Amino acid sequence: MTLGLREFHPFEAAGRRYLYLVPSAAVFALDDCSEAILAELGRGPQPLAELTQTLAARFDAVEVTDTIAELQRVRALGEMAAKAAPMPKIVPLRPVPLQTLVVNVTNQCNLACTYCYEYGEDKIVDTENGQQPKFMSEETARESVEFALRESRENKHAHITFFGGETLMNFPVLKSTIAYARRRAAEVGKDIDFSLTTNATLLQPDVIEFLANQRVGVTISIDGPEEMQDKFRVFNNGQGSYAMAAPKIKALLQRHRTRPVGARVTLTRQTLDVRRIYQHLSEELGFWEVGFAPVTTAPGRDYAIADQGFDHLLEQFRALAADYLAAALENRHHGFSNVRETLQEIHHGHAKAYPCGAGIGLMGVSTDGRVALCHRFAGSDDHGLGTVKDGVSWERQQAFLDTHHVANKTDCSTCWARPICAGGCYHEANTRYGTTQAPNLHYCEWIRGWTHTCLEIYGELAEKNPAFLSQFDDEPTEKVS
Repeated sequence: MTLGLREFHPFEAAGRRYLYLVPSAAVFALDDCSEAILAELGRGPQPLAELTQTLAARFDAVEVTDTIAELQRVRALGEMAAKAAPMPKIVPLRPVPLQTLVVNVTNQCNLACTYCYEYGEDKIVDTENGQQPKFMSEETARESVEFALRESRENKHAHITFFGGETLMNFPVLKSTIAYARRRAAEVGKDIDFSLTTNATLLQPDVIEFLANQRVGVTISIDGPEEMQDKFRVFNNGQGSYAMAAPKIKALLQRHRTRPVGARVTLTRQTLDVRRIYQHLSEELGFWEVGFAPVTTAPGRDYAIADQGFDHLLEQFRALAADYLAAALENRHHGFSNVRETLQEIHHGHAKAYPCGAGIGLMGVSTDGRVALCHRFAGSDDHGLGTVKDGVSWERQQAFLDTHHVANKTDCSTCWARPICAGGCYHEANTRYGTTQAPNLHYCEWIRGWTHTCLEIYGELAEKNPAFLSQFDDEPTEKVS
């Protein structure tokens, strides 16, 4: 039997060598014997007897045999006579319980952000002149609640996220919907909770009081200090939004303490100073957590991040990640959510077949009640699954899951980071390449670099403060952005 190396990504942390095993998404710590075996096979495949004999001078024969068997079991090495069997293409055989329903209560906004995927140059649905109502009715909102409770199936918990446009422009329907949903959830024996995303400009005192009393999770869309925020996040007259938003954010943070309030930052070519943005939002405004996402846009836009921009962004992320690690080693809170979310995925060890829950555990509802893959496709005929009133088509879901499986993305088949990425955001792929089935090739190197950094952090914590990682044991991983 001749043995050779299989697919893995090596990394070092805390003076120890690890393997990130692909495609199982497991993290495997090496000892001296396993390192020696991999080093020998790194020179080329070897017969088992020859490999054992080579290592006999340094290690006990039983230890070598057991370690080889263990490395075979985790698929770090295998027989060369037979090609490594690919991981099976696993798709759900029945509808997956809905975890998060994103309800677009309005497609209108009081801002005119230059890069907005809903109103800007790259929009896929005409929310201004199309057939959708500009505001969701109370009837449609209640039908959305019934849909969420029904499609959560055997799950005892349902979650609704309110979205827009600017969510708070339809605050009356949001308020009545939460009251209705709490009553109906109690009647069917389920727990339900709520969150929303807002640009903060409409956070009046009564709104803040309601959100705090109702324990509604809040994410604020904000891009940093005033000069960065006002570069693209402006009103229709071109006036910046920071001066209006900042005092209202401070008022919200002072009153709403029942759930952590997070910031969501859109990064552009002109606003890539991640550490400065984080410092302002975390230390000066007081956000508990800050998450960053590169702008979703066609490559030719003035604000699009080019290749060198992604290199700079990776450097910035790594610097802020080092701050996160230092805090984690001392059990101090650090709010860089991009690290936390990636550590969570590594800890769970999920080899993702799909980049997110879109079309499976997460769906989006447009103002007229049509259900789409996610909130970014709300109202798109090409990406619809059904309606909240009549339900969704499992056949359409199955067709989507089959065609969008990572196994169908040939560019991903040789990428070691595919268990974390699975090709990337469908909406971004549709914007960049014209189809949701394409992998996001423009940020492959960025994803690999960032995943490697987070693996190093995970290894450091596993060696020096393993108790810190226990917080990820039961946390859900779905997010909305």
